[in-house]
Amino acid sequence: MTDYVTDIARIKAELADSFDEELEMELEERRLDALMEQMPSEQDGEVMDRALDRRIYFRELFRLQHELVRLQDWVQSQGLKVVVLFEGRDSAGKGGAIKRITQRLNPRVCRVAALPAPNDREKTQWYFQRYAAHLPAAGEIVLFDRSWYNRAGVERVMGFCSKDDVEEFFRSVPEFERMLIRSGIILIKYWFSITDEEQQFRFNMRIEDPLKQWKLSPMDVESRRRWEDYTAAKEEMLERTHIPEAPWWVVEAVDKKKARLNCIAHLLEQIPYGDVERAPVVLPPRVRHDDYERHPVPREMYVPERY
Repeated sequence: MTDYVTDIARIKAELADSFDEELEMELEERRLDALMEQMPSEQDGEVMDRALDRRIYFRELFRLQHELVRLQDWVQSQGLKVVVLFEGRDSAGKGGAIKRITQRLNPRVCRVAALPAPNDREKTQWYFQRYAAHLPAAGEIVLFDRSWYNRAGVERVMGFCSKDDVEEFFRSVPEFERMLIRSGIILIKYWFSITDEEQQFRFNMRIEDPLKQWKLSPMDVESRRRWEDYTAAKEEMLERTHIPEAPWWVVEAVDKKKARLNCIAHLLEQIPYGDVERAPVVLPPRVRHDDYERHPVPREMYVPERY
């Protein structure tokens, strides 16, 4: 009975997390406080505990996102070049963390690189070539949702490359990353870590949720079967590519909300930044022309107001 209740609670939390993405885009802190005051306080202690956690989460998320905006302004003003790699197993929460980082940033400054499988031409190129094309210019931040470490993970485990290819990758990647750093790029690498049981739970949630079924590809399903192979590959990857110039940082990601907050807080600590002075914005008076007459838009051009 206890396990059943625990599973129900986890399913409810997982469903609520799906709605959080919309709430985070719209709720301001004052509106959130007003909402919290309306929630039950005595009849359902469990609900109140979750609500309190939610309030803390939103407050910290909004605070950290404000700091991310300050960091963005600093990167742009100082002409910094920042690369952040997000790696981890399928369903580890990389995409959710990236979404919270970029949510309030300028996409012209902070962009996401999520490369598909290489095409036939790209397979003949130098392995790092297609990734290098997405590196930042001055004043830019690039977040890689998976990166050149595909070779040490999915490509290796699924047999898409040879043992010699993997060995060459391990020889090359430390020098490649040192070269990036010598060129002035700030390189930060995150591994999102979840347990075997948590991945099983998240995969089952995706199977049952029609809005998330698209996230499960045949490759993802096969990766579930090869959990131990991925573990062995991950361990060697971390051991051989954890270099002083570009160390790995492991994010405990079983609790999605804590993982997002911890990752953002840590990211902010990796790049010293300050305030950027801005000239005050003053809207000019609107120009009006006496001879201008506004013409009505035909009603048939409007989107029907169904809501």
